[in-house]
Amino acid sequence: MSRSPGSERGQAAVELLGALPALLALTLVVFQLLAVGYSAVLAATAAEAGALALGAGADPRAGVRESLPGWSRAGARITVSGGAIRVRMRPPSPIEAVARRFEVMGEAAVEGL
Repeated sequence: MSRSPGSERGQAAVELLGALPALLALTLVVFQLLAVGYSAVLAATAAEAGALALGAGADPRAGVRESLPGWSRAGARITVSGGAIRVRMRPPSPIEAVARRFEVMGEAAVEGL
């Protein structure tokens, strides 16, 4: 019994369709990890900006808000305790249930306050 040369036509398309959900899930996981990392950097930078503003005698909350991009300002929670500034925020996520589970925090302090 010999096979004709065209008997496996379309096999690559079927395999691609089978692998597509796994590729999509992997893409979402990678995107979420990048978003968490980027948000952690934003929170740390914003906390440092708030500490610099506090050290200069200005409003630390305004310093934090000015350093954040527009999409993240509304969701940032800022805590000022003595000379310490904490910024907590949730990274963006295309899946709301995942977004509620992640939270990143940045912290900076001014010595002597």
